[in-house]
Amino acid sequence: MTGKKELAVAALRNGTVIDHIPSSALFKAVRILGIENLDTSVTIGYNLESGKLGRKGIIKVADVEFDEATLNRIALIAPTAVVNIIRDFNVVEKRQVALPDTIVGIVKCANPKCITNNEPMLTRFVVVGHDPVAIRCHYCNHTVAGKDAEVL
Repeated sequence: MTGKKELAVAALRNGTVIDHIPSSALFKAVRILGIENLDTSVTIGYNLESGKLGRKGIIKVADVEFDEATLNRIALIAPTAVVNIIRDFNVVEKRQVALPDTIVGIVKCANPKCITNNEPMLTRFVVVGHDPVAIRCHYCNHTVAGKDAEVL
């Protein structure tokens, strides 16, 4: 052993890095961001060691800077996530995700009788708790924990 440390994931020239995602929420975050539809290089790290979380996930997307509203939707399932914007290999912006007051079209209502499960319409949830995250359906008032939310 040479004593050198290696990066578990390669550095980005330009793009977005989303770090400190609980491993259990990583693939929900991928769905929320629509990463499967991108034509750019994407690196996903799963179950990486973390001093804060024990195990974490990380998403690196080359040449894409997601808008703030899109990134903040991740706060629903990963309130510990940190966003880094990278330009020329340097972090030019670093911030914690922030949960919006209303979540539209991202989560399926767990109530089978809810109108959103029986009519072609977007779901709408109101955030009713932040620690832990809890959301309530605007239409039927069904409440669910953010970590248990079924991402569409």
